[in-house]
Amino acid sequence: MKGVRLVSNLQSSQLTSTGDAEATRYLTQAITNGKHWYIALLEAVGLWTKAEETHNGRTYRYLIAGEAFDWLLLAERLCEEVDGLLPNDEKIAFLFYGKSPLNLSIKRFKKLIGDSKYHQYLNYFYGITIEEALILAVQEEVRKERRASGYNNEQDTVNEVFQRIYGATKTALLKRFRKERGYPQVRSTSLAELKEFTYWLFKYRLKQCDKARVASDTKKALGRLRQQWSIPSPSSPLFLSQSGREPGS
Repeated sequence: MKGVRLVSNLQSSQLTSTGDAEATRYLTQAITNGKHWYIALLEAVGLWTKAEETHNGRTYRYLIAGEAFDWLLLAERLCEEVDGLLPNDEKIAFLFYGKSPLNLSIKRFKKLIGDSKYHQYLNYFYGITIEEALILAVQEEVRKERRASGYNNEQDTVNEVFQRIYGATKTALLKRFRKERGYPQVRSTSLAELKEFTYWLFKYRLKQCDKARVASDTKKALGRLRQQWSIPSPSSPLFLSQSGREPGS
């Protein structure tokens, strides 16, 4: 699929945290010395090494399935380190609504976080963000059809959505995913596992569908994101075109 390049480059959580301590120190010093906090944050993201960590009792998994970089989760973690140094309104808009305080080009964003992490970010964007948007888009289609016919069963709606996209129910696919990963077949699903499952669904769909269907589904998902995000700034790295370039380029 054009624009998708699977890259795995972050280090495991067992490795030294020295580089990450340097990343947080750099972030604090850079902001204190007058650098814009968002630029300093992206540079700190570029310095970060661990794929997963437990901090203050919370487990952070930044690299999903060894390939997809959840950079906003890392950004949230780093923002905690400099909470008192950030403009609260800009921080909230960024972390909760995905609105960056600066209009950076994709080229600048890529340079600040580094090539490898940028491609891992693309993996996350297409493999998780887009996949979630596709599920929501099809869910809206199914619900609209059900309302028109006077039938509305939410659980059955979820099954219909997954059947349309993946050719199997969510329960069957989750069971298969856990079996492949060696995870226990339990009733609950953590957020980290849900993200990994979504990424697995993305790769499953790429294998099952022809290129025309994949392109059509991606277009549908992008349309759902544009609606959800009210079309962010064309230069925002939080939103990419189907080819992985800045929209309109």
